[in-house]
Amino acid sequence: MKKHHEMDDIAIERGILSPVVDGQRIQRDLKQISPALAAATEEEQKEFEVSPSRYGIHWKLIDEDISIDALLGVAHHPTPSRRSA
Repeated sequence: MKKHHEMDDIAIERGILSPVVDGQRIQRDLKQISPALAAATEEEQKEFEVSPSRYGIHWKLIDEDISIDALLGVAHHPTPSRRSA
């Protein structure tokens, strides 16, 4: 399985999500990236899993997902549809 990102040391403290992604520590305010995660209890915030491909993080107790690309500000654009003659 191809891994999209290398991730380490994911923490949430004082309303800030702070993972190490591809060797760099990033910090994002929960209120800006996920109001549901910001409103969750500390216990709910700590119960997460990283997808095997390292594409995202999932919080099962609140059914919330965040893609790592979104945290990094990576935008994906749709490819043009193929047309047949």
